[in-house]
Amino acid sequence: MTDKRPIELLAPARNLECGLEAIRHGADAVYIGAPRFGARSAAGNSLEDIFALVRYAHIYNVRIYVTVNTVLRDDELADTEALVWDLYRMGVDALIVQDMGITRLHLPPIPLHASTQMDNRTADKVSFLYQAGFLQVVLARELSVSEIARIHAACPEVKLEVFVHGALCVSYSGQCYASQACYGRSANRGECAQFCRLSFDMVDADGRMVVRGKHLLSLKDMNRSGNLEELLDAGVTSLKIEGRLKDVSYVKNVTAYYRRKLDELFGRRKEYVRASSGETRLGFRPQLDKSFSRGFTDYLLHGRGKDIWSFDTPKSLGEEMGTVKEVGRNWLTVAGVKPFANGDGLCYLDRSGKLCGFRVNRVEGNRLFPQEMPEVLPRTRLFRNYDQEFERQMQRKSAERRIRIWMELEENAFGFTLALRDEDGMRASVVLARIKEQAHTDQTDNLRLQLGKLGNTPFEAAAIEIRLSSGWFIPSSEVADLRRRGIEALLRVRRIRYRQETARMPDTSHPYPLRELTYLGNVMNREAEKFYRAHGVGRIAPAFEKEPPGGAALMFCRHCLRYSMGWCPVHHKTRPPYREPFYLVSGDGRRFRLEFDCKSCQMKVWEG
Repeated sequence: MTDKRPIELLAPARNLECGLEAIRHGADAVYIGAPRFGARSAAGNSLEDIFALVRYAHIYNVRIYVTVNTVLRDDELADTEALVWDLYRMGVDALIVQDMGITRLHLPPIPLHASTQMDNRTADKVSFLYQAGFLQVVLARELSVSEIARIHAACPEVKLEVFVHGALCVSYSGQCYASQACYGRSANRGECAQFCRLSFDMVDADGRMVVRGKHLLSLKDMNRSGNLEELLDAGVTSLKIEGRLKDVSYVKNVTAYYRRKLDELFGRRKEYVRASSGETRLGFRPQLDKSFSRGFTDYLLHGRGKDIWSFDTPKSLGEEMGTVKEVGRNWLTVAGVKPFANGDGLCYLDRSGKLCGFRVNRVEGNRLFPQEMPEVLPRTRLFRNYDQEFERQMQRKSAERRIRIWMELEENAFGFTLALRDEDGMRASVVLARIKEQAHTDQTDNLRLQLGKLGNTPFEAAAIEIRLSSGWFIPSSEVADLRRRGIEALLRVRRIRYRQETARMPDTSHPYPLRELTYLGNVMNREAEKFYRAHGVGRIAPAFEKEPPGGAALMFCRHCLRYSMGWCPVHHKTRPPYREPFYLVSGDGRRFRLEFDCKSCQMKVWEG
């Protein structure tokens, strides 16, 4: 019989509310930022909130991962070590880290996961990390499914985590220094200024304009909901949704959508099973185009394609609604089949490619009355980036998650016993001491009714058995108290028997794949330097944030502007009609030189 492989749907949490809703909407694991040192400085959380999330999650066997994935200064190491101990004591399941200096601290036996900020894109790197003690590795977003499969074949013991949904950085994660160079805000310190979402002109070596005022480094959002089965077959065990800065509506909708897709897949592929307990029931139909997106791409999963960039706007387009048919003085009509609602937010691209928007004040069939009349022309495509009715739905209770239990009420020598067993085989029992007295009428239905009132608990009754030798009378209030004590006992058992993984970082000296580290190694502190020296690295340059190298490459991108223009010498077999090198010019006049490395199929963005 084929071994069952647990598959983890990993959802983001900006805060406690988002984390709780991610669990209710079907997440098997949740990742959330620590109070400090997470890679999103705007998404830190208190220890109290993290502890509350852990307590709730473990009821459902959901794991909580905390991000401590910035590069650290020497003066931050002691505080980081204390933070890790606090997180371990409250039951956090793993830390997602970037800085190798953390591995040399005095750590509790808490598992470490290798952040995608470590730039994990080769089997050699993944194998090294596993030997160094990392139990799960987050792969670079740029890898194709065949590259992922090759890494799994070379390192079958490593748990591989991949992103399946959300915003895309144009540079390899951990290898982007544009924000630090231009604004003093380090992406590796959680302060990215989103340089890649800016508008640029593109000029050639002679100063001729190639493209004017486009978002040339802005990518669409990832959507691999149609590729889940091939990712699992390639060896992936954790499917990650990006979005630690997203609101609760996004978390609910996207998590629920992927939960439903995975459950359908598990129904066909019995070797794959979900990694947590309980069944999620939704009060709405999840739709990915209802949540923030710049348009969707599976992003290089099957090689290069034309669907990855979003040059016109870095903002959310939403769902396509149809085209403008007629324009009146204070109204417009739309040719399309989707209904509108009062309060909807609509957007469109004008003739210059600029994103414009308006709010719908009133709807009469396919005739819309905007609050302010837009300068829109017939045959313009309309998108809805704010669905009033859907958002109202998202603000209400939209899902519940229940663990199935079986209940048996039996009598004993001095009263009654309620035994409970849940879907994971956990058991608890409680006793009601009571003199038996005969009921005047049959109590079976009432006993089942009272025992089945589980609405404010994580459980639902799969079956309730009443095994009494006679029609004994038990007051409803005492049955309710027996049920309450039984549920509390079962919850205690689930928490006590929760299987928390432990792991200590081994003292290793196996060779790192590189003998020399430039600024790309992101070595910020003395402990990280000691780590790499212990693993055979001879020359180690300081991190960009510590000592900026002059004239350095700021970005390393699989996105290629020469390819997007149709001038790739490999794919298009053609040359650009402009003289290289090309430059990007930002709104403040800064120039960035582009370099095309065809051998590595990579574009670099350089200072100056």
